[in-house]
Amino acid sequence: MSEVRLFDPAALPVYENPDTLYSFFVNCVRQYGNNIAYIYTAAGKEHRVTYGKLFEDVLLLAKGFQRRGMSRGDKVMLLSDNRYAWMVTDLAMMSIGAVNVPRGSDTPTQELEFIVNNANCTFLIVETDTLLESHKSFLEGCKQLKTVFAMTGQGLHTLFGNLYAYNDLLRDRRYSIKDMEAFFEQGEQLRASDLLTIIYTSGTTGLPKGVMLSHSNIMHNVHVVPEIIQLTENDHWLSILPSWHIFERTAEYVALARGTTLVYSSVKRFGQDLEKYSPTLVATVPRVWESLYSKVQLAVSKKGDMAQNLFRVLVWGSAGYRRNRRKVLGRIPVFRDKGAVLSAIEKTGASCKMILLYPLYRFADKKLAMVRQRFGGQLRLAISGGGTLAPHLEEWIDAVGIRIVNAYGMTECSPAIAGRGLTCRTWGTLGPPVANTTLRIVSDEGKILPDGEEGSIEVSGPQVTSGYYNNEEENKKSFTEDGFFKTGDLGKMTINGELVITGRAKEIIVLSSGENIDPTRIENALSMFPFIQDALLVGQDKKGLGALLVPNIEELKEYVSKKVIGLKKGRVDFWNDSKVLEQIRRDMNRILMPKQGFKPYEKLQRITFLDKEFKLGEELTNTMKKKRHVIEKKYKVLINNLLR
Repeated sequence: MSEVRLFDPAALPVYENPDTLYSFFVNCVRQYGNNIAYIYTAAGKEHRVTYGKLFEDVLLLAKGFQRRGMSRGDKVMLLSDNRYAWMVTDLAMMSIGAVNVPRGSDTPTQELEFIVNNANCTFLIVETDTLLESHKSFLEGCKQLKTVFAMTGQGLHTLFGNLYAYNDLLRDRRYSIKDMEAFFEQGEQLRASDLLTIIYTSGTTGLPKGVMLSHSNIMHNVHVVPEIIQLTENDHWLSILPSWHIFERTAEYVALARGTTLVYSSVKRFGQDLEKYSPTLVATVPRVWESLYSKVQLAVSKKGDMAQNLFRVLVWGSAGYRRNRRKVLGRIPVFRDKGAVLSAIEKTGASCKMILLYPLYRFADKKLAMVRQRFGGQLRLAISGGGTLAPHLEEWIDAVGIRIVNAYGMTECSPAIAGRGLTCRTWGTLGPPVANTTLRIVSDEGKILPDGEEGSIEVSGPQVTSGYYNNEEENKKSFTEDGFFKTGDLGKMTINGELVITGRAKEIIVLSSGENIDPTRIENALSMFPFIQDALLVGQDKKGLGALLVPNIEELKEYVSKKVIGLKKGRVDFWNDSKVLEQIRRDMNRILMPKQGFKPYEKLQRITFLDKEFKLGEELTNTMKKKRHVIEKKYKVLINNLLR
C-alpha cells in the first residue's frame, strides 16, 4: 500500500532539557529533519536516509512491536550486527519503554540461552532468518519468549505462530495523527532514571555480566562528547564496529546530536569506503588501526627497498619534529615538577632539534599526503577507543598528519571516562576525565595515591552503571563503600589532571619467581614488526615469558629472506624452523630493552607461530580484544611445551 507522510519535522515537540533518549531523538529530528542521517548499502544498492525518514521508520516499527504485545519494561534480546535496521529497532524499543538487551550475530547458542534466561527476556529479535535457523534447537524449547522477530526474510508468520519478519510488521506503512499522538504520549512518560539497556560484557575473563544503563547514563555521554570532539553539522562518520557495543552505539547517538551523517561500512570495505566517502570522523578500535598500519607498510614494501627506506625516513622525520614540538609547547605528560631551569634546558634542546628537522618535516608532510589520501583526505579526527593504542602506532598516525583522539571508557560507564580530545593536547595521555566525572588512583589497600604514582583506577559520575543485572555478587565486588566503580585498570595521573593507563590488573602475568608483568605493553611492542598480525604473551606461573604469534605470511617471508641465511628454499612451514624462530626472538628482545622501559625479566625465552588467526566470537570479542582465558585454554598443551 502507498506510504502516507503526515508530519513536518519542524512541527515536532520541543524539549528544552532533553534528559531521555526519546526527548533527545525528537529534538534531533525536529532540528535536522532534512539532513542525511544514514548511508548504507543493501543488495548492492546505496540507500540514504534523512532524519525525517528515520523518525517515520521508528514510529512504524514501534507501532508494529506494540501490536505484537511489546510494552514498557519488557526485556528484548536483539541479536544483530551493525546495520540501519539496528538503530531503528533500538529507537523503536526505546520509545515504547522496552529494554534493549543487545548482542552480536556470532553469539553461540549456549551464550544466547544464558543471556535470555539471566535477563528474563520475553522477546527476541534476530538479524536474519538464517541466524534464526542456527538457534532453532534452543528456540523450540524456550517457553518464556512470547514473540520472535527477524529483520530480514519474507512471510515468516503463520496463523498460530509467534514468528514475524519485519516485512510482516511493516507491510502497511500508513500511520495516522492518532498514531503520532500515541507515540509522543508514551515517549513523554519515560524518565531519565528508567532502564534503557542491559549490555552483556564481552566475557574476556569468564561469563558475561549484564551492565544496566539508564537514559541518564547514556545522555551524559551524548551531552559531553560533542564538545570534546567539537562536532558540527558538517561532519560525517564512517562506522564498522558492531552497533550493539557501547562504544559504537554511543558514537551513533552522538552523531545524531549535531545532525551529522553516518555511513555503515564493514571491516572488508573499510579501506575502500574511506576513499569513497572521505569521512571527517572515524571511531574505531586499536586493532583496526593496526590493520591499516600493516596494509600501508605492505603497500610501501612492494615498491622496493628504496621506497621503503624513504618512507621510513619521512615518518621518522615527521615523528621526530612533532615529538620535539610537543616538548617545546609543553604538551607532554608531567608527573612531577622539574623546575624552571631543567624545563628550559629541555625545551632549548627540543627547539634545536626542531630547527634541524624542519626541512625534512616540510618535505615529509607533502609526501605523506598520499597516505592521508588513503584515509579519505578529509579525516580531521581518528577516535580510538575500546582498548589501549600502542605508542608506536599512535606516533605513526600522528606522523602522517592525522589527529588522534585517544579515548578511555568501558561498558559500565556508557562508555566515556576520559578522552584526549580537541580540548587537551597532552601527548601520551588519555586526557582529563569527561565533565562531571571524578577519577582517583588508589593503592591495594584503598588509599588515594598522589599524582605520578601507579594504582587502581576508580571512577564516579552520572554515566556510571547502577550495577549488574541479577548479579549481586559482582555488584559487591565492583563498587567501593562510597560508591566508586572499580575499573580493574591500572593507571596514574599527571600533575595537570590527565590520565595515563599503565595496565590491566586482571591481566597481569605472575612468573614463578614472583615478578608481575603487564602483557599489553610487550604485545604492543611486538606489533611493531610488520609480520605480526597478533601476539599473546604467556608465562603465568612459568620461569619466563613466551609469545604466541599470528603471522602475516607474506610479510614474514620477506623478513626471513633478508634475515636468515641458509634456510632451505621452498620449505612450506618455514616459520617453524629453529633458525627462523631464534632470529626473530633475538630481534624482538632487542626492542624489549631497559632503555625502552622494559625490565630484564620481560625478555622472551621462547616464541612460536600459530597456524590459525584469532577469530571474532571465539578468541576475539566483537571489539576485537583478545579473550586471554579462551586462548590460553585452547593452546594449553602448546604453552606448556613451549615453556616447560
